[in-house]
This record gives sequence, structure tokens and C-alpha cells, in this order.
Amino acid sequence: MDQGQLELFVDIHPLVNGVPGPPINIEPRKAKGYHLRVIVWNTAEVPPSETSITGEEMSDLYLKGWMEGNEDDKEKTDVHYRSMDGEGMFNWRMCFPFKYMPEEKVMVVEKKEHFWSLDKTKQTMPPVFNLQVWDNDLFSANDFIGYMVTDLSKVPKPAKEAKKATLAMMEGDDTLDLFDAKSIKGWWTMVEEAEDGTRNIKGKVELTLEIISDEEADQKPTGQGREEPNAFPKLEEPNRPATSFLWFTSPWKTSKYIVWKNYKWYIIGFFLFIIIAAFIVLAIYSIPGAAIDKLFS
Repeated sequence: MDQGQLELFVDIHPLVNGVPGPPINIEPRKAKGYHLRVIVWNTAEVPPSETSITGEEMSDLYLKGWMEGNEDDKEKTDVHYRSMDGEGMFNWRMCFPFKYMPEEKVMVVEKKEHFWSLDKTKQTMPPVFNLQVWDNDLFSANDFIGYMVTDLSKVPKPAKEAKKATLAMMEGDDTLDLFDAKSIKGWWTMVEEAEDGTRNIKGKVELTLEIISDEEADQKPTGQGREEPNAFPKLEEPNRPATSFLWFTSPWKTSKYIVWKNYKWYIIGFFLFIIIAAFIVLAIYSIPGAAIDKLFS
């Protein structure tokens, strides 16, 4: 009966070569622990995905990120409401722990294939980071706008300014290994694939990408988003314009920036009409009495 298998490593040493050397450690390499820290600073040139009730083209922008193979550990920024020009301000930190083998340049993912699986299976894959930009909707499904996918061992070199970030930059060979560079900041493009396979720019995003080991992460702890410990670096609240707000939570801002901005001439005209109409009514009411008083005086 088959009673299992045994895998061996066998060395044959001829006697003429003398005493064999010391034994060699043939244990497979173990993946090392790393953290990817992503700071989402700003977005630019994101096309509007909806039209407000006042006829303005706008988007309620937020971003979602995760490491390939760890789709259950997605993180999202907060929402930049009412972006009229495609600009979004976030100052938001995402943190993704993962296992990586630098010699093979592969990420090791251990997870159960099914809910009922007893043991985790080990998979190796490139260390790919995914980032998506979405439009937030309260009463319907959120609208997908664009995405960015990059291998952390072959990150396209970013542009220093949003206007210089191009699609050719993302598809070129001018890349760097983030595991060697440790940290990089700049502008990358977000894209969308059309039905014919072409890729179109759907905005640009300013990021800081940083790779640190588990030991460094313990020495320099940080919180998600802008939570404490807010350090390395400290993230301030984004300086969003006054028009960025959720309309039903801010009645005063809604009145000022939506109702008054779009309908102020109608409102002014309405009140002028009320004043003129009241003046005419009072005149019609008072003229006969004044005429009679003058006649009998």
C-alpha cells in the first residue's frame, strides 16, 4: 500500500576528494515582511461623472486602493464633495502589510481558497498595487471613473507636475524598483479602457509611495487616514474649497453656494416684484381716500 512520499537531497562524495565539506543549508527562502504606505495627496483633471440638480457638472471623488491578492484588505479615502474642476484634496494615508521575496521579486500570499478550507494555500505573484478613483453616490451605485495599476518592482517614474503626467509615461520603460528606492513622490495618470481596447486618461493623482520593513514599521508607527499616530509625515486636514460639502448636512452652505449662486437673479427679481406689487396695491388703496380728503377740505 502507498504510505506517502519522501523527498530527499542526496550528496555523493568520492573518497578521492577527501573529507566532505560542511553541510549546506538548502531550506527554501522565506518571505520577508514589508509595508506599503501610500499617501494620497491630490487629484487633478478627473472628468465629471454626473450633473447636479442645478445643472453643474461635478463629482464626489474618493479613491480606493489594495494590493493584488489581498482584495479583502481594501482601503478608501474620505470623499471630496462637489469637485467641479476634477481637483480633489485628500492628505490621506493607506497602509498595506505584505510578504515579499526580494531575490525572486515575488509577493507571497497565504489565504484559504474557500470558506470551508482547513488550511491556507500559498501563492506567489508580482507585488502589484491597485488604485481606483470613484464618484460617490448616496442613492445609487457609485460610479467607477478610472484606475492605476503598477508593479512595485517596476514603478513608472512620476511627473513633478500634474500637467506633465502622460499616458506614455505610464507605458514606457523608464521605471524604478521601489524596494531599492524606498520612497517616491509625484503625479501618475489614471486610465480607463474603452471597448476597443484603447486607454484614455481619466485624471491624475499625486501620491507618495513608500516601502518599509516590518522592523521599520514598528519603529515608525502610523495610523490610517489622518488617525493617530499621525506621523512620518504628519498629515493636515486638506484645504478644500468652501463649495466642497454634502448638501443636505449643510443647509446654510447649500443656500449660499447652490441656491443663491444659481438662482440669485430669480430671487432678487421675485422680491422686487413683491415690493412693486405692494407699492401699487397701497397706491390704489390710498389714492381715493386722499382725493376725497382734499376735495372736502
